[in-house]
Amino acid sequence: MFVAIEDVSFSYPNTQAPALDRFTLDIKKGEVISILGRSGSGKSTILRLLAGLERPKNGRLVIQDETLFDDKTFLQPEKRGIGMVFQDYALFPHMTVAANIMFGLSGMKKADKKRRMHEMLELVELEEYEKRYPHQLSGGQQQRVAIARAIAPNPHLILLDEPFSNLDAELQGKIRKDLREILKKANITSIFVTHDEKDAHILADRIVKLKDGKMDFVGRPCDMLDTFRQEAIAESEEVLKSQPVVNV
Repeated sequence: MFVAIEDVSFSYPNTQAPALDRFTLDIKKGEVISILGRSGSGKSTILRLLAGLERPKNGRLVIQDETLFDDKTFLQPEKRGIGMVFQDYALFPHMTVAANIMFGLSGMKKADKKRRMHEMLELVELEEYEKRYPHQLSGGQQQRVAIARAIAPNPHLILLDEPFSNLDAELQGKIRKDLREILKKANITSIFVTHDEKDAHILADRIVKLKDGKMDFVGRPCDMLDTFRQEAIAESEEVLKSQPVVNV
């Protein structure tokens, strides 16, 4: 497996219930995973642990045969090779689109940075926008720039936190499909968290549903629909059984 998350648990200070309880997941190279759950389910905690913003109580994370954390190891965030796309995109307002994308390309020659920047602009279809500033872009365009910046250093893994929360409903439909195409074209392994089932079904290869810090479901979007259908049928049957029989 390209990414192996093994038996990871975490609790926030002064809380009794764990935010994440023995979470385990294997991810293939280029796979798009959705972490689906309500507020407080633990989905954002997973991103923070993977990114290195929190230290787990126990467990192990391995990416491409390199251990990022376990009982003896804790690699700092900047050394993990993980990209992050935040809810508010976190673009630098004083920098152009080009400068934002090149920001994380340290250690590269100027010509190589520019070439990589142009590759990213082509990938997200914003070739004509390199000299614009974030305030001159729409919400969808800002998101594309944030994704391009995250992909530019060629990370092992990209994490996306509620990627559509700042977009209006009409724009969300188009951006969902565009984002999946971008990730697949770049062959980037990615995990995104969302509370919206539609996001998960359109974008993900597999969906992981969390409930109270524990894995409640994992499978393909079609598997999830079958599960919901079976649960609905079972609930309907239980309701019918509970109703009194009326003899006429």
